[in-house]
Amino acid sequence: MTGGGDGNGENAIEVRGLHKAFGALEVLRGIDFSVARGEVVCVIGPSGSGKSTLLRCVNLLEEPTAGRITVAGTEVTDPEVDIDRVRRRIGMVFQSFNLFPHLTALENLTIAQRRVLRRDRPTAARIARDQLARVGLGDKEAAYPAQLSGGQQQRVAIARALAMDPELMLFDEPTSALDPELVGDVLAVMRALARDGMTMLVVTHEMGFAREVADRVVFMDGGLVVEEGTPGQVVGAPRHERTRAFLSRVLDPTAAEVDGTDGTDAADGTDGTGPTTGQRT
Repeated sequence: MTGGGDGNGENAIEVRGLHKAFGALEVLRGIDFSVARGEVVCVIGPSGSGKSTLLRCVNLLEEPTAGRITVAGTEVTDPEVDIDRVRRRIGMVFQSFNLFPHLTALENLTIAQRRVLRRDRPTAARIARDQLARVGLGDKEAAYPAQLSGGQQQRVAIARALAMDPELMLFDEPTSALDPELVGDVLAVMRALARDGMTMLVVTHEMGFAREVADRVVFMDGGLVVEEGTPGQVVGAPRHERTRAFLSRVLDPTAAEVDGTDGTDAADGTDGTGPTTGQRT
């Protein structure tokens, strides 16, 4: 898959010849992929297609079997690279919120700022409050995760990532663990980020969000990019039969009921909470 820049500094993410295998199972089978600065790219596809693995390879939560990945001009697959320094420039939001249960919302946002970025306590607290307000939770800074709804916890997780001043954001099915009525507030925050020009790579099953917000939509299946293009082309008028079959199940649930499948990727086999090695998504 190509697009989103020409590789001369315009791209936030460059992936070339990416392969990833877990033992004998090859999950990614040769991906060429790029995301331009300020671009929003949504990745869709069935469970097991490799979407989450692709996302995890971008910041080396999964180590590629072969290929080259460049993020913000730094080749992260270079054995000599300081990957921790690169990761400071990348925000990532998982399906699970991964908040510290014994810390308040404000403290969840300040701890990494102070320990990783070495910000002083007042500066970290000011930035944390700004980001909580940005996601509509300015009045929840003293709340503990157990006192928040799932949607509020996910918005805190997004604010936590933003407090680190990332150059780009990776979202791995950020709404799949939420009750349907809680999804809207999280998507509203992501829409606002897109309007603000944040570079975003989003694995999602929210077709409405992909249609409305994405600059490009990528359909993956079997570890390959099957089709990519504008939302109007991929979601509205897909060219590939496999894309059409997937979307028919996602957009018409009654079709899925007939064959006993749902055609979606609500969990994609991972939740971002445990060890990544061995996950096949």
